[in-house]
Amino acid sequence: MLIDNFGRTVDYLRISITDRCNLRCNYCIPKGFKGFEPPDHWISTEEILRVVYNFSVLGTYYFRLTGGEPLLRKDIVELVRKMKAIDQVKDLSMTTNATLLADKAEPLFEAGLNRLNISLDSLNSKHIEEITGSNCLDNIISGLSAAKKAGFQKVRINMVVMPDRNFDEVEEMLRFCIQQQYILCLIEVMPIGESGRNTASIYLQETVKKLEKRFNLQPTTKKIGNGPARYWETENGFVNLGLITPLSQHFCATCNRVRLTVDGTLLMCLGQDNSFQLKPLLRNQCSDEELQKAILQAIKLKPQSHDFLEQPKRINRIMSMTGG
Repeated sequence: MLIDNFGRTVDYLRISITDRCNLRCNYCIPKGFKGFEPPDHWISTEEILRVVYNFSVLGTYYFRLTGGEPLLRKDIVELVRKMKAIDQVKDLSMTTNATLLADKAEPLFEAGLNRLNISLDSLNSKHIEEITGSNCLDNIISGLSAAKKAGFQKVRINMVVMPDRNFDEVEEMLRFCIQQQYILCLIEVMPIGESGRNTASIYLQETVKKLEKRFNLQPTTKKIGNGPARYWETENGFVNLGLITPLSQHFCATCNRVRLTVDGTLLMCLGQDNSFQLKPLLRNQCSDEELQKAILQAIKLKPQSHDFLEQPKRINRIMSMTGG
């Protein structure tokens, strides 16, 4: 097992397979930003598979593909298929904006992808355009429908809640998710990069208390995936609401994840700079033993906690480069 210096087991790797995105959500990518990694700087599919295999040998069994927008990567279906062929990969999920999902939901399901998290901050097309820079609501809804038709269960909708943009839409979104049997996960804005710091945030604890009463929800110990969200269920036992609160109630003491960026950097924490470069080892054809030794060394760099509240200007990288 991978154990960090604070006794936490790391059994979850999030992999950014591209820092590019076809949307420009205002809390993620700064307006006019063009500093993306050139594709020839990306680690290859085979290198990703080597990292996944060696993490799995060391006891990491849960993996998530992120971006940017992972569906922009042309070999995404083949990558999923090859990852699921690794015996120790117990759970493989993906975070996507779903604008390109309509044609890829079925191939991804057949390739073995277990679950989908879909970013959707509003059901109002005008508000979606204001947030993402694109009139894409119909494409997202089509992607959601395709995911359901393909057979994906427990599809989660990630809603980043902003007091000046979509806070008054939370009830409507939860009602939609209950009707469609999706899981709504409310997320507090994190001060990552200029865009994150310039986006108004709100603590969500009181909001959830109101939703509990309004929709007769009960806290549950059921887990969807291996992330930090806490969940609530309806009377029929279906989990419909999740909550991620990195600001108002952080979960650093139980953090079980690290992130691999598209250029082969292991990031130990969203809110710190601790990192380890794997690409030089991969490009020099290191042995599996050497790669595992490097991963073990990297895990020891994982910090005890972020300091979003104490030092909100600390992290200057943009969210799409971090790997959601």
